[in-house]
Amino acid sequence: MGFVKVVKNKAYFKRYQVKFKRRRQGKTDYHARRYLVVQDKNKYNTPKYRMIVRITNKDIICQIAYARIEGDMIICAAYAHELPRYGVKVGLTNYSAAYCTGLLLARRILKKFNLDTVYEGQTEVNGDEYHVESEEGKHGAFRAYLDVGLARTTTGARLFGCLKGAVDGGMDVPHSCKRFPGYDNESKEFDAETHRKHILGGHVSDYMKSLEEDDEDAYKRQFSQYIKLGVAADGVEEMYKKCHAAIREDPEAKPKPSREGTPKRWTRKKLSLAQRQDRVRQKKESFLRANKQE
Repeated sequence: MGFVKVVKNKAYFKRYQVKFKRRRQGKTDYHARRYLVVQDKNKYNTPKYRMIVRITNKDIICQIAYARIEGDMIICAAYAHELPRYGVKVGLTNYSAAYCTGLLLARRILKKFNLDTVYEGQTEVNGDEYHVESEEGKHGAFRAYLDVGLARTTTGARLFGCLKGAVDGGMDVPHSCKRFPGYDNESKEFDAETHRKHILGGHVSDYMKSLEEDDEDAYKRQFSQYIKLGVAADGVEEMYKKCHAAIREDPEAKPKPSREGTPKRWTRKKLSLAQRQDRVRQKKESFLRANKQE
C-alpha cells in the first residue's frame, strides 16, 4: 500500500476530542484508575479505598482515599518527613523509611476507625508473607487497594516497602510477595531474611561499612548527616526498631507549630478615613501658611 496523506479538514477538527487534562499532562493512567475506582453495583455507595503511594526526591507520601464525582476524598495521610518525630532523622526516602511510613499510615487509619486494638498486625518484623484476616464477630479488616500511579513496579521497589508496612500495621491490602526484596524470579522462591534486612536498614549499614573500608572520604561525604547525628552502621537496625515501637505507641498526627513573625510589606498601608481627612487638613494649613509668608 502506498503512502496515504491524512487530510485534516473541517470534518476532522469538528469531531476531534481532546484527552483528559491529567492524561495530556502525563500524570494519570486512566486505564489503571478505572479498575481502582469503580465499585461493584451491588455495594451501592460504599467507598472503594485506595492506598496511594507516591515517592519524591525528598519525601514519601502515603494516603488513603476514595473517589467521588467531585474528586478524590483523602481521609488519612502519612509522610516520611514525620519520621524525625519517631527517631529516624536521616535516610527518609530509603526502603526502611518507606516501611515506617506505611506502618504509620496503617496505625493512624485504624485508630481513626477504632480498629487499632482489634487488628494489631505483625508486631515482630520477620519480612515473611503476612495477610490480615477479619476477626469473627467484630468489624471487618480495613481493606484498601495499592495505587502506585505511574511508577515502575519492579522487584524491590520502595513502593512495596510502604505496602509491607501497611500490612504489618494491620491493614488488609491484597498482594503477593513476588515484588518484595528477596524474591528470586528464576527459582520462584522468596527469602524472608533478605526482606527483613531491607526493612531494618541492613542494606544501608552494609553499604556504610563497605564504603568506609574502601574510601573514607567518599563515606564522609555520602553519609555526612549520619555522622553528624551519631548514627553508626551498627546502630541503624536499632534505630528502626525503636521507630516502629514509637509509631505503634502514638500514631496520631500532630498539628504544625505556629510560625510567628512580622509579615513583610512592600506597599504603603491603606489609610483610614480620619487619617485621610487629617492629611488634607495639614496640606491646607501648609498651603495657607506659605501664602501668608509671601
